[in-house]
Amino acid sequence: MKSNLLTAAVAAALLVSAPFAASAQQAQATARVAPAPQSSASKLVLDSSTRILTTLEKRRAEFRASPAALNAYVDSEFNRLFDREYAARLVLGLHGRGASDADVKLFADALADNLLARYGTALLDFDGQLKVRIKSEAALPGGRGVKVSSEFLRASGEPVPVDYLMRNTGGQWKLFDVMIEGISYVQTFKNQFDAPLRTKSIAQVAADLRAGRLQAGGNN
Repeated sequence: MKSNLLTAAVAAALLVSAPFAASAQQAQATARVAPAPQSSASKLVLDSSTRILTTLEKRRAEFRASPAALNAYVDSEFNRLFDREYAARLVLGLHGRGASDADVKLFADALADNLLARYGTALLDFDGQLKVRIKSEAALPGGRGVKVSSEFLRASGEPVPVDYLMRNTGGQWKLFDVMIEGISYVQTFKNQFDAPLRTKSIAQVAADLRAGRLQAGGNN
């Protein structure tokens, strides 16, 4: 269950976890009740949530009729907000040492597209009972960036904690990991792809993702 939540959140550009978020109006109300700390990283999380939720709400009918349009929109947000190649190097771990930028990009793009193909349509299934709240922000060890902690507030049940790990690159905050209920995107896929990468090249594993022979977050 938690793995499915994680992979769906990744497909949602990793910054908004839109499959579990509220409507745009609720997100804006949350921003008034629980304003983000005075940090550009925390503000980016909240502002991006509002922008994406508003767009998905306005274009819901269009996106339901055209999965290609939905995929194009989510991919554009993914590129804007997610440091996919840095995250891919973290996922590759030891297997990525000495790898070319081209191979890392190949793997990063294949992983992102595989997730989008599997979970993209989940973005249109909002739970209107949920709200997003920014809790805190803390520096990561070693100057690696910051962790923005948030939670999804549900009508029933305990809040769901979601942490976003971000770094400043080129003067912009970019997301490189997301943790839902303590489960990390990077660690989850690092564990999953360790075995295939022991016997195949990065390019071959990327090709398997493209062809559907491997499924991100699935049992391969």
